[in-house]
Amino acid sequence: MTVIATLLLLAPSPGNGPIGSIVMFAGIFAIFYLVMIRPQAAQRKKQEEKLRNLKKGDEVVTAGGLVGEIIHIKESIKDGQPVRAMDDRITIKSGESRVVVERGRIASVNSKTAENPAA
Repeated sequence: MTVIATLLLLAPSPGNGPIGSIVMFAGIFAIFYLVMIRPQAAQRKKQEEKLRNLKKGDEVVTAGGLVGEIIHIKESIKDGQPVRAMDDRITIKSGESRVVVERGRIASVNSKTAENPAA
């Protein structure tokens, strides 16, 4: 059954009163959640996991479009232990320049170490 047909079945009729409207809005919200919100949350979680697993030698692209290789990661310290947070400072070498960016400002990761395990 298609989404439109389902919504037409849930549409309020003159005899149902406010209960039909409530069921229809609940159905619309459920479809909206399953189609848009849930996949975006999964994608965001996957991106954050990639950012937390950055390592020296990975090639990254920042949100500003800068492409470079990670040469140093300065992790935050909490309770005497290093913690991987989104505000950690990462030093990137791009050409002959070095730039320090926050971990959360990295848009994509191209792991060189995963592509060339023998190197």
